[in-house]
Amino acid sequence: MSEITFIPHQQYVPDNDPIIASQRFYEILSKRRSIRFFSDKKVPQQLIENLILAAGTAPSGANKQPWRFVAVKDPAIKKEIRIAAEEEEREFYFRKANQQWLEDLKAIGTDEHKPFLEIAPWLIVVFKMMRDDAEFNPSNQVYYVNESVGIATGMFLTAAHLAGLATLTHTPSPMKFLTRILNRPDYERPFLLIPVGYPAEDCVVPDLTRKKLEEIMVIDRG
Repeated sequence: MSEITFIPHQQYVPDNDPIIASQRFYEILSKRRSIRFFSDKKVPQQLIENLILAAGTAPSGANKQPWRFVAVKDPAIKKEIRIAAEEEEREFYFRKANQQWLEDLKAIGTDEHKPFLEIAPWLIVVFKMMRDDAEFNPSNQVYYVNESVGIATGMFLTAAHLAGLATLTHTPSPMKFLTRILNRPDYERPFLLIPVGYPAEDCVVPDLTRKKLEEIMVIDRG
């Protein structure tokens, strides 16, 4: 096993007061919404590459970085994904989901129809890697996979929002069809399907509220 080289830490320092910077960041993120009405306006590949690079800076167990971001722009592949996803969604809405789940979903207006999978210029399919295939790592074991990939995905969503793009976290279940369609190896498991693009001009979103600070934060033992 090769030894790790340590280098001086380069701390990021905001241009203004940290409290002001954090408030501004919160205000920006508070405008982030999942959308289902996308424009077909083109998004440059370099922009998508930058978002994935940003996601790739996420922390991970033993630095194994157990994620793969498959960026899909080919209309034929997007159509194939939509057909397979809608098949799974019909199964979910009409057979698998219990009544309470359906009632909860009714509030945000979702159903088995997923036209955004073809309209959005990019589909980012996030895979979690159940073993490592990088040559520079001493073993192919991976650790804290769900936690690591979840953090990286959150950073991708944040980066997309900061770039002026909109996203949707889509989770057809099961998602094994993505492995088949995208010709991924068995040790890569579908984690999330994220349409990425610009909102349609007539895009609307549910009038939702977020929990207040006192509902999501406890100091010490509360």
